[in-house]
Amino acid sequence: MAIKSGYAAYANSKIMTASPAELTLMLYEGSIKFCNRAIMAIDKGEIENAHQNIMRVERIVEEFQASLDHSYPVAEDFDNVYKYLMQSLVEANMKKDKEILEEVLEHLRGMCDTWKEVMRLTNNGTKVS
Repeated sequence: MAIKSGYAAYANSKIMTASPAELTLMLYEGSIKFCNRAIMAIDKGEIENAHQNIMRVERIVEEFQASLDHSYPVAEDFDNVYKYLMQSLVEANMKKDKEILEEVLEHLRGMCDTWKEVMRLTNNGTKVS
């Protein structure tokens, strides 16, 4: 039990000390993890487990949508992608369709990879002078 609480303290500390860019990366990585878990649950016929993990991905995508700064024109493009992902996730959840989830997963991985590159180019999300 002490190991579990130690890990929880470490994870909480990691989140509390992360930059906004690192938090975004953590969310992308979490969405990928939960999407993978949902696909595996569908393969095993674990319907409730699949549902719970798809809902976790949906909540992360909702968070991305809510955090968009619409003063930038690119926010509209991201919003459209997030809307598409949400529609796909809802459909995948209703049908327990792993092919739809695999497509969502591809998009999430691509966005995560792009975010990692943005972080690399901007020194972990901070502008380089």
